[in-house]
Amino acid sequence: MKNESDSLNSLLSMRFFVTPLHDCNYFPERQAITLVVDPETKLNKVQYSELSRLGFRRSGGHVYRPHCPNCRDCIPIRIEAAKFKPNRSQRRVLKKNQQIKWKPNPVEFSEEHFQLYRYYIQGRHPAGGMDNDDPNQYRQFIRASWCETRLFELRENDQLLGVAVTDQLENGLSAVYTFFDPSLSDRSLGTYAILRQIEECRDQELKWLYLGYWIPDSPKMQYKSRFRPFEYFDGQAWHLKE
Repeated sequence: MKNESDSLNSLLSMRFFVTPLHDCNYFPERQAITLVVDPETKLNKVQYSELSRLGFRRSGGHVYRPHCPNCRDCIPIRIEAAKFKPNRSQRRVLKKNQQIKWKPNPVEFSEEHFQLYRYYIQGRHPAGGMDNDDPNQYRQFIRASWCETRLFELRENDQLLGVAVTDQLENGLSAVYTFFDPSLSDRSLGTYAILRQIEECRDQELKWLYLGYWIPDSPKMQYKSRFRPFEYFDGQAWHLKE
């Protein structure tokens, strides 16, 4: 069993790959490059936590970070759970959804989850490269064999409203992906899921909730900046944003 020092030191010998230019997911007119951890690497929690601290994210079994030479618009962001205070709008979201039950589940395939995921993708991201997913692609997307992941269900009167895919880190949680019933836009279920993940951090006495990339010029990513105070990573250090 490796100790924490060994695990952190092993990052130095880890292999990374740089992708060819590909279409940017956020700005259609741009090309992007991604730095990817060798997919053959079997990470552990300490390594994954350290990579998260360095601005990396997980999608399926791939751990990556934007590596565009002339663009720094994808800004890693995290929330210190103990210091977060919901604003008036977020308090309304909590009140509006107070009947929702928040239940952790193991990362196992569920037909009910998959159908909701398909409905969400078709409603929110049609023709976005994810709308043709089949069950196997879905399984590969939500899990990694080396990672401790839970699927938090949002249910009301036994109806599944959403699922928050959440990874366990050494001193935090990583909000990997949330999907929900797109017909319930007035419920702000994406915001609600983040608020509950912050509560989950507090319940587990964990410090951070990692939210992925905040992209100030991308309207669909603006919502992350509403959870204040937060910290953002400039590639060298984390900085507080009140």
